[in-house]
Amino acid sequence: MKIQRITYLSLGSNLNNKLENLQQAVELIHKRIGSIQKISSVYKSASLGFEGNDFFNICLKVSTYLNPETLLQSTLEIEEELGRRRSETTAYTDRTIDIDILLFDDEIIFSRQLTVPHPRMLERQFVLVPLEEIAKHTIHPIAKKQITSCLKDCLDSSEITVISESLTRPIPISEKYNYIAIEGNIGAGKTSLSKLISDDFNARLVLERFADNPFLPKFYEDKERFAFPLEMSFLADRYQQLSDDLAQFDLFKNFVVSDYYIFKSLIFAQVTLPNDEYALYRKMFDLMYKEITKPDLYVYLYQNTDRLLMNIKKRGREYEQNIEAEYLQKIHDGYTRFIKTEQSLNILIIDVSELDFVNEKSDYENIIHKIENY
Repeated sequence: MKIQRITYLSLGSNLNNKLENLQQAVELIHKRIGSIQKISSVYKSASLGFEGNDFFNICLKVSTYLNPETLLQSTLEIEEELGRRRSETTAYTDRTIDIDILLFDDEIIFSRQLTVPHPRMLERQFVLVPLEEIAKHTIHPIAKKQITSCLKDCLDSSEITVISESLTRPIPISEKYNYIAIEGNIGAGKTSLSKLISDDFNARLVLERFADNPFLPKFYEDKERFAFPLEMSFLADRYQQLSDDLAQFDLFKNFVVSDYYIFKSLIFAQVTLPNDEYALYRKMFDLMYKEITKPDLYVYLYQNTDRLLMNIKKRGREYEQNIEAEYLQKIHDGYTRFIKTEQSLNILIIDVSELDFVNEKSDYENIIHKIENY
């Protein structure tokens, strides 16, 4: 499990639409660096060390998995993306966005690229005033004083005023949802996406235990004979696993992401079972379904059939290699019927046919953006 660290960032802008520059920087920090826990009010102050437009300044409290060096590189990339152009001189100039790392946990860092705490933060009202708003009791690791005391001791007498406009804090999916179920056809990428989300948002991961099912290889060899025992064993296992894991979730209020939902059992049973066996199966399913915790968000990943077949071949599970396009289409049709008729679930459909969210960070960010803003 990756370790989350707390960093405090100072942001400033004095060119063009300053409020919009700050909001765009906040959105990119949320995407690239980590979850923004607090945003200060926006403060206006005169340019320092040169003649220029007034600055708008804020401070952020950010929870990040990045190490300090990667954090610095990410802030520089965001500055450049938003139009910051650094000159060869060390003189102060106008800028669309400026992002400084003020604190990184309680660490003291002196490297060629980075000094933390920021060496001039205690001398600047436009840094300490917004920082004190969101981190009153945080200790400066060199001064050994709370930020409130540091502000009182600051000798900077320049004027700083709060403006009426405020910025919007992006809400991470780990705050918006308690339980997300990722679903899709065979080879759609639901397990890969679930693992990525779990890793990035420190979620408890619930993965389907298909590898332990002794009927699965037999089913692909003889569907008619082994369909019913396969579907019944899957249903029992999914019910037990979700009941156990989500009972803990209810107790401890963890953020949970799963790569399946129990309704998957009914969808596959509709495809594989004859009518009489399906009727019996449905009775068992309905009894279990009443007891299962419903996800806050049900995400269905759509992949076209050609991509599904490619993915199945690529991952190389021997018993899956004879799966036919017709079978995959029947499963997709089953999901489509379920999505159209199921009224009790919050359902988001994402077409991932042209996306490579495992290897392309922008594709993954696009999916997270869709989930966060749904």
